[in-house]
Amino acid sequence: MLDFAIRVARDAGRILSDRFGTRIDISHKGAINLVTDVDLASERLIRDLIADHYPRHEVLAEEGGLGEMRSEYRWIIDPLDGTTNYAHGYPVFCVSIALEYRGETLLGVVYDPCRDELFTAERGAGAALNHKPIRVSETSDLMQSLLSTGFPYDIKTARLTNLDHWSNFAMNAQALRRDGAAALDMCYVACGRFDGFWELNLSAWDMAAGALIVREAGGRVSDFSGNEFSHYKPEVIASNGLIHAPMIEVLAMSESRKQQGL
Repeated sequence: MLDFAIRVARDAGRILSDRFGTRIDISHKGAINLVTDVDLASERLIRDLIADHYPRHEVLAEEGGLGEMRSEYRWIIDPLDGTTNYAHGYPVFCVSIALEYRGETLLGVVYDPCRDELFTAERGAGAALNHKPIRVSETSDLMQSLLSTGFPYDIKTARLTNLDHWSNFAMNAQALRRDGAAALDMCYVACGRFDGFWELNLSAWDMAAGALIVREAGGRVSDFSGNEFSHYKPEVIASNGLIHAPMIEVLAMSESRKQQGL
């Protein structure tokens, strides 16, 4: 199944790279939330291949939602993570594919066609980048850490914007990055490029593959309070494990200030 997921991710990635920088059709799912004809073409390819090889499996994908099939197996797909980047010609985007069995993530594949980087993981078998094992960083001081995050599409209207957390982490980490592709952010934690990542208002297809890749690379994944992670809940911290507790403390600063009326 991992080999199949790799082939599918590469095939979908080829669609993204072939169309990148060309004229694309763009529509809006919200004020700033885009979908392109390339998202739809990539998802259609992935769904068709899964239907051909595993016709009894469920598919949950960003653009098409959850199919009607009921199965113990569920593929969780983001056909183009980083659509806004893609639409603007910014080369940070990927295909993300995960497979669940009875609610447990069995495998994760994230493919970045711009750099031809393939991140993979199987439960209990470790994580890899282009088939070479990867591990999280060994940075133990939050102040020496490079962190990444993102902002929700409803940032202009929502109560939870992540701007308060950004401000707090800016004062407590070495530097912050916001690249606009959560799946890649988590993979960068897994291979040690980032020491930690946090974000809110994400969906299962944003996190399922990346979370497994982080864990299999020796990292830790949780919610903002340090409780058990679920990609069906909208918040995540992914880290090398060494800075996880300090990250939780920084995230708690915003709630503390709210309670104090500050």
